[in-house]
Amino acid sequence: MSSEDKIVLIDEKGRRIDGRGPEDLRPIRMEIDVLKNADGSAYVEQGGTKVIAAVYGPREVHPRHLAFPDRAAIRCRYHMAPFSTSERKSPAPSRREIELSKVIREALESVVFTQLYPRTVIDIFIEVLQADGGTRCAGLTAASLALADAGIPIRDLIAAVAVGKIDGVLVLDINETEDEHCEADMPMAMAPSFNEIVLLQLNGVLSPEETSKAIELGKKGIMKIYELQKETLKKKYELSTRRSQVVT
Repeated sequence: MSSEDKIVLIDEKGRRIDGRGPEDLRPIRMEIDVLKNADGSAYVEQGGTKVIAAVYGPREVHPRHLAFPDRAAIRCRYHMAPFSTSERKSPAPSRREIELSKVIREALESVVFTQLYPRTVIDIFIEVLQADGGTRCAGLTAASLALADAGIPIRDLIAAVAVGKIDGVLVLDINETEDEHCEADMPMAMAPSFNEIVLLQLNGVLSPEETSKAIELGKKGIMKIYELQKETLKKKYELSTRRSQVVT
């Protein structure tokens, strides 16, 4: 690509390619209880990224020898639909999807009270319907909401966002174009009530000072997402309460 064709990711006014400032999140939409046949489900739309999560369980483990005597097992599958990217993706799980399934499962295990359900399994399915950057973060946010919707006891919700470095500037919630051309990409997730980071990855290079600033920027974004999660859950149960009052 010649210098004339180079994509301008941040203009002279500090605006990004989609018009946002460095610390702005993309528009976010959240819904829960979107799948009738799941015990809990959630849909998260973050910019052009669209993710749905479904939770089943706790339920009996098959085969039984895979059960843990003192806690529930958590199984997680992160998957990108064949139509989720601009070029058709193979429906078979890729190495990246297998890795992210493990990373997301470990993050969720840190907040679920698995000891309450020995010898059972909790299955979590995350399906990326449309990918536009930040799919693992949106998937983790959706999975956390789906667990809450299923009524599974958790210490806290998990909210996630990616921080990137573009032209030397730290930016929040990068989209696909920014992800492709950024100097660094740092997905992170937290249990905000405990100020506890449950996932932190880094692709690219950040200095120690930049890393600290990126974490603080990520925390700001996570707190906004966390408030949206709580508001989404609150709306559902306020509606349920109103309906029960009308019936009574």
